[in-house]
Amino acid sequence: MQQNQSCSAGKARGEIMRAKRKKNYERHNVWRSYSDMMAGLLLLFVLVMCISFMQAQKNYQDRLAEESAHAQTQSQLQSQLDEQQALLNEQESELDEQAALLASQQADLDEQSALVASQQASLDAQSALLAEQESELDEQAALVASQQAALDEQAALVASQQATLDEQEALMAEQQQKIEQIIGVKADLIAALKQEFDAQNLNVTIDETDGSIALDSSILFGYNENELTEEGNALLGEVLPIYCTVLMSEEYVDYLAEVRIDGYTDTTGTYYYNLQLSQERALAVAEYLLSLSGSSISEADMESLQEKLSVNGHSWADPIYNDDGSINQDASRRVEIKFRLKDEDMINELKEILDETQEETADTEPETE
Repeated sequence: MQQNQSCSAGKARGEIMRAKRKKNYERHNVWRSYSDMMAGLLLLFVLVMCISFMQAQKNYQDRLAEESAHAQTQSQLQSQLDEQQALLNEQESELDEQAALLASQQADLDEQSALVASQQASLDAQSALLAEQESELDEQAALVASQQAALDEQAALVASQQATLDEQEALMAEQQQKIEQIIGVKADLIAALKQEFDAQNLNVTIDETDGSIALDSSILFGYNENELTEEGNALLGEVLPIYCTVLMSEEYVDYLAEVRIDGYTDTTGTYYYNLQLSQERALAVAEYLLSLSGSSISEADMESLQEKLSVNGHSWADPIYNDDGSINQDASRRVEIKFRLKDEDMINELKEILDETQEETADTEPETE
């Protein structure tokens, strides 16, 4: 407003001066231009001053406004700074609390870390122990596998042995049947011999085990003699036909393997002398037996008998003993006539094996209550 008033006053003064110049125009011709110029300069100066003043005032007002705005801005900034400072203080307090909490948590973490380290050490120790145990288990598994393989091998061996035993049992059963058959035939043959001798009223002793008959050499021969006496011829003439006829009968001839004539002496004299004497006596009995062909024994039976006949001298081997253990010299001087059935030796051996096997089985069987 002051600027406007200044401008209005200036304008008024200008008009007054122009009026004065107009009135004095004619009177002041010389000074007119000078005064006009001066007036113009003055006016220009005034205008410049007014403009400068107005510009200064405007700048001052702008500066005041700017300072006011700046002050307001500073005030706002200060307020914001205060708020931010309060917020920072609050955040700092929170940070302190969080730092304390973190310190507490760090302490807890340190404790937990120590506990974890201890547990880790324990776990490492347990892991080492487990590794050792696993190694032992692997060794035991390998041992078990080896033992299992050995058991499988033993099982296979047992199965093989069982199969072999089954085969042997089947063979033994077959042999047992054959043994029983041979034993039955032998028992029947011995019974037939006894029956036939009894029927002829001959007092002949037959061995129940092998069916042999023993003839006293004192009846058959003189002392140290190898020729049959009349009494010996008569005895052989009664005994040999019956004995050989029963052996060569259809019931038993197919089972017959050998007919043996064995000579024995007492224990006096040398072995060689007695061997020769026992052999000669056995041959004398065999010659008498062969002389019966066609008379007491048929030629066909005799031919078959000759194929099975064997003659042996045993010197003073296998003597006869008395009850007191002394040698019975008279009974030891004898000639034995015996027979052997086919496979009898094998059957006797198998029978002994079977008896031993049965005894072993009986010994190994567990006792039951």
